[in-house]
Amino acid sequence: MRAVFDPEIYTVSRLNREVRAVLDGAFPVLRVRGEVSNLAAPASGHLYFTLRDAGAAVRCALFRARARTGAMRPTNGQQVVVRARVGLYEPRGDFQLIVESVEADGAGAARLAFEQLAARLEAEGLCAPERKRAPPAFPRQVGLITSPSGAALHDLLVVLRRRQPGLAVLIYPAQVQGEDAAASLVAALARANARAECDVLILARGGGAREDLEAFNDETLARAVAASSIPVVTGVGHETDLSIADLVADRRAPTPSAAAELVAPAREPLLAQLDRFEGRLALALRQRIEAERQRVQGLERGLRLLHPRARLEQRAQHLDRLETRLAAALAARLQRETQRLDALANRLGRCHPGQRLAPAWLRLQGVERRLRQAEAALLERRRARLARAVAGLDARGPLATLARGYAVVTYPPGGAPVRDPAVLAPGARVGVRVHGGAFIARVEASDEDD
Repeated sequence: MRAVFDPEIYTVSRLNREVRAVLDGAFPVLRVRGEVSNLAAPASGHLYFTLRDAGAAVRCALFRARARTGAMRPTNGQQVVVRARVGLYEPRGDFQLIVESVEADGAGAARLAFEQLAARLEAEGLCAPERKRAPPAFPRQVGLITSPSGAALHDLLVVLRRRQPGLAVLIYPAQVQGEDAAASLVAALARANARAECDVLILARGGGAREDLEAFNDETLARAVAASSIPVVTGVGHETDLSIADLVADRRAPTPSAAAELVAPAREPLLAQLDRFEGRLALALRQRIEAERQRVQGLERGLRLLHPRARLEQRAQHLDRLETRLAAALAARLQRETQRLDALANRLGRCHPGQRLAPAWLRLQGVERRLRQAEAALLERRRARLARAVAGLDARGPLATLARGYAVVTYPPGGAPVRDPAVLAPGARVGVRVHGGAFIARVEASDEDD
């Protein structure tokens, strides 16, 4: 009998595959709390366990890559919080969590609170490097804020005594663990600032579990450290431990001993440096003393060789030489000035107006004489030319014609010359101009044909 294909019937593989797809897309990455049981660690390096609470259980798979990079490896019976994706193991249809990280229950909330507080303090500028102060290079007195019965105090004192035996140390006792530890540390820090007895403060605690260091993650303590008028150096826990107090302190050391080393410079290098300085100073002093000794000896020799009377005689000779040089200089200067005045007088004589006017006057008289001669010659030429013109004019003019017996008749008398006798009527008065003069005549008759 053949099987009939029905598209509404799912195969198991198809069902598991689609359910897995639905689960993958329906849930984000979750944080799930529970107790670890049935832990299995095969040779592949993957970890498989069950996470349960009072009412239910779920299978979990922590693959090798995540297991190697995770800070915590789960154990049976441990209460944990896992960060995981919801999934389905298709071959068996098992619902499971694909774990990305595991942490002890409570650690996640503490870490989140730590990160939030650190971010808030950083936003306020309390963690900024520019506001932090360097501890003094050579403190006169160091304050220790720590438990008086803890191992940290012993380590601090040992290191400080070894590096700076003469350094004064004050202890401000405080609780470093427990519910009242943060308040105790804040009170000790306030007491140290109020007394202002120290140049630097060390806030320290020995190593321990993370829960033992919670007092140093307190916000009130962090703000007190940031507000301290005295530089604060922290040395809390081990090198891998980081607290909120470390973030706001002026300097952070990985351990209490390292904090003591940071505050108190080692004695031996300082002594060696002082020895070098002492040697250089002694050498400089010896060189200076020798130089001064030689200078004094030179002065003594000069005093012995040069008696005050001899010095006065040398001064007198020097003055005589200066006087001779001065007299010679004055004589030379006077001679130069005399020569200069003579040269100026010669130049002035050559430039005197009388010297220049005589030649000019002679030139002026010659020019005047030539001008009069030229004027007479020109006048004579003009007269001869005028005479010739008058003679030519007379020869061509009407007077010459009148002199030959002709007359000029004008009508009326003094009017226009008469050219046609027809214009004259008998009895008309006319003017007659002859060579010897003029007279008025009366016309008796006219002859037009003449």
